[in-house]
Amino acid sequence: MTVSTSTPRDGVAVVTVDHPPVNALPVRGWYDLAEAVTAAGRDQAVRAVVLTARGRGFNAGVDIKEMQRTEGHEALIGANRGCAAAFAAVYECEVPVVAAVHGHCLGGGIGLVGNADAIVASEDATFGLPELDRGALGAATHLSRMLPPHLMRTLYYTGRTLTARALHRHGAVWELAESADTLLDAALGLAEEIAGKDGYLLRLAKEALNGIDPVDVRRSYRYEQGFTFEANLSGVADRHRNSFVDARAAQGG
Repeated sequence: MTVSTSTPRDGVAVVTVDHPPVNALPVRGWYDLAEAVTAAGRDQAVRAVVLTARGRGFNAGVDIKEMQRTEGHEALIGANRGCAAAFAAVYECEVPVVAAVHGHCLGGGIGLVGNADAIVASEDATFGLPELDRGALGAATHLSRMLPPHLMRTLYYTGRTLTARALHRHGAVWELAESADTLLDAALGLAEEIAGKDGYLLRLAKEALNGIDPVDVRRSYRYEQGFTFEANLSGVADRHRNSFVDARAAQGG
């Protein structure tokens, strides 16, 4: 598991996640990501943060294999709290966060980008919440920040995905990059434009915009997670997670 931070341009920090094969993060990974984003935002030389990933996709959510091989509820509780910490870190970062998304953005990935200030995505990016198929709930709070209510609900209930182009039409994606190879440059271009503003005013603006949001995203997401615990206690969550792990094993994944 690797979370790294670099500063390739003046005033811009890039936080990069690299956890092969699909960036499905273990419990420690969510906390590492939260710490990296928070630290980048606290750096007074930084005026914008780009959140990106290496590998086959941006983020595939939690590491379900870790959850299933850990007895008791420790991994479930850790994943829920770790996700909550990472999502909150993006939302509460002291400076604007630009999410640079390629490939798959699923589950916890939606929690990250839904709490970002702007999204730049490559044409190959797809977004979705397959939570019901994994025996869980959550991140509807964040998907609802990206899509109109009825579209969000249909996507949530069906577990389907939407393309970056579709989200661009709905206004959630600011810019489309032709490929994953040009994605970071596009995200850095937007971040650099933001970072050209006064750093003190940007920090005030971020706090002010969060303050006028109609939904408390931290509380709303934790409310959702309560139903994940209920699904787990009922036994239905384990059945779906086991089915997912067995299917992946059969595919050699």
